[in-house]
Amino acid sequence: MCDFNTLSSEEKLHYHTLLLDAAQKFGGKNFFLHLLEAVRETKPHPLTAKHREFSMDLGTVKWNKVIFNDKLQLLQKIRVHESENGNLLPDEEAKHYKKVRNLVRTLKPIVFHVKPANKEDGPGFFFQPFEVIDEKTTRLNPLFDALFFCAVPTVKKVLNYEPKDMKA
Repeated sequence: MCDFNTLSSEEKLHYHTLLLDAAQKFGGKNFFLHLLEAVRETKPHPLTAKHREFSMDLGTVKWNKVIFNDKLQLLQKIRVHESENGNLLPDEEAKHYKKVRNLVRTLKPIVFHVKPANKEDGPGFFFQPFEVIDEKTTRLNPLFDALFFCAVPTVKKVLNYEPKDMKA
């Protein structure tokens, strides 16, 4: 999803709808983009927080399991693989297949809860890090990818996307 320009119109519309819905549940596009910027500025990466929470003025992101730095490093490496072939899992013959499979098994049950600080801004939303398509195909959840990895200008482009046939 982070390479938005290479996606088909249907994929662009799907990601636009998904992220726009999430943004509205967090208080709107601007609040959502501020959250993303705060996540990008935080060092070390917020996913490795021992208390399983990222907080800022506009809201919080909480999750139910600690993510260790080695898992985060591997996840960042395999994201590139997924963008190339649409699957996080490498071929079973690949030497790092077992590591990636264990990463997916470890992180898949995690649930992220994104909640705005003010209840009036929206109800917030939940998501998991992966979408398991079938036994051999697993993808990053676009919300997970957008929240923790994609460049903020790319997410802004996704949020502001207008299909060509809708422009008048």
